[in-house]
Amino acid sequence: MTDNNPVAELERRRANAKLGGGPDRLERQRRDGKMTARERIDFLLDEGTFEELDPFVRHRCRDFGMDDQVFDGDGFVTGYGYIHGRLVYVFGQDFTVLGGSLSESNALKICKVMDMALKNGAPLIGLNDSGGARIQEGVVSLAGYADIFLRNTLASGVVPQISAILGPCAGGAVYSPALTDFIFMVDGTSHMFVTGPDVIRTVTHEEVSKEDLGGGMTHNATSGVAHFLAPSDQDCLRQIRRLLEFLPQNNRDDVPRQPTEDPIDRMDPELDTVVPVESNQPYDIKDIISRVVDDGNFFEVHEHYARNIFVGFARMGGQSIGIVANQPAVLAGCLDINSSVKAARFVRFCDAFNIPIVTFEDVPGFLPGTEQEFGGIIRHGAKLLYAYAEATVPKITVITRKAYGGAYCVMGSKHLRTDINLAYPMAEIAVMGAEGAVNIVYRNEISRASNQQELRAEKVQEFKEKFANPFVAAERGYIDDVILPRETRPRVIRALRMLENKVDTMPRKKHGNIPL
Repeated sequence: MTDNNPVAELERRRANAKLGGGPDRLERQRRDGKMTARERIDFLLDEGTFEELDPFVRHRCRDFGMDDQVFDGDGFVTGYGYIHGRLVYVFGQDFTVLGGSLSESNALKICKVMDMALKNGAPLIGLNDSGGARIQEGVVSLAGYADIFLRNTLASGVVPQISAILGPCAGGAVYSPALTDFIFMVDGTSHMFVTGPDVIRTVTHEEVSKEDLGGGMTHNATSGVAHFLAPSDQDCLRQIRRLLEFLPQNNRDDVPRQPTEDPIDRMDPELDTVVPVESNQPYDIKDIISRVVDDGNFFEVHEHYARNIFVGFARMGGQSIGIVANQPAVLAGCLDINSSVKAARFVRFCDAFNIPIVTFEDVPGFLPGTEQEFGGIIRHGAKLLYAYAEATVPKITVITRKAYGGAYCVMGSKHLRTDINLAYPMAEIAVMGAEGAVNIVYRNEISRASNQQELRAEKVQEFKEKFANPFVAAERGYIDDVILPRETRPRVIRALRMLENKVDTMPRKKHGNIPL
């Protein structure tokens, strides 16, 4: 204690904690295009709301010269604050202190705020910038990771968990973000991998750069591990703030609502011409979504991955909703392995947090090919089917054009307990397209005919007249109504309001066995 003066000692320790690894290392962090741990937290939270916890925690290791490397806070900044006036818990890894490595002591700091987030029903945000486990501490560092993984799992579906990768994240450290709901990465400065380029070179003799192996675009576009990509720390933190605008505090909370000046009964005649007359012509599903949601404002999730399906958040009538939509502009909107998993995870998140799901369907089926079959499209497609069937939140589906085969069933059909199913007049609901159906049903008849082309065209037209419309399904109640595209917004909003007090349940069980 300094001169037996407790106040001076407090001030000294507070100053030391704020210095992190020292002025030189803090400046080096900034030169590398990264914010410091404390700068990130201050930028993320509402101004002046951060309350730090455990700023004086120190590590307990005395081996390998560690008794000469003791820092107040031990390289992690933890606490709570507010975003948009709502409580959140946050931890930030300080790369300037021992590379942000995880120790027994700072793992306990993280576990403390995780426990508080769970008890108090508030989102948890992790700002990751760490070299991984602190090697000098051995198994107690690994135990710290396992303690964190357990809490990630216990908190899953109870409070939203968000991870920002703002530097390195390697080895066992990657599994905590992987267990959270959303992962943000920064292009050029953040990296995730289980084993780095050096290990890969030694074991498999592959040459790969750190960026190609685990950079932001790699995990956003190729692996699908990450959900958002930002050009800078600041933009990443802004995106997190925006995401939280759409999310409830916990699984018992109602979804957020915001006042809107966009009329609830607004119709849009231009919607009537968005879907092409020819069913084999592509269009951008976002052109429909942007005209239907409040103020054309939606927040896309997983933008760069499996682009044949769209998922994201928006508001309708001021209420947060989750949107799932086939994208006819990419792979004709077919479902494949990656899009099925992407959409399934999003549907399950929305269901966990009481966010209504609005589906825009235009799907010609599952993508054919040996690559898909060998990759397990049956199992992965079943994940999306399982997610829709399991979801008990309000579910509304709008069929804009094609709804073929098993994909019709999967994409929020009436048979999976979807509450309101609507279709445009040009919707086609059938086992398959007219050409394919005729080739199977009338194969023998056509092969024996002298006028094969003429007969084929006649049968195709006959099939189209019978099934290339929504009315067969509507006659059986599988479609609740056929609507003009211009009516989409008011009809969906009225359905959402009708479903506000919906109660649905699952059979009593510990949990289901989703086809992972």
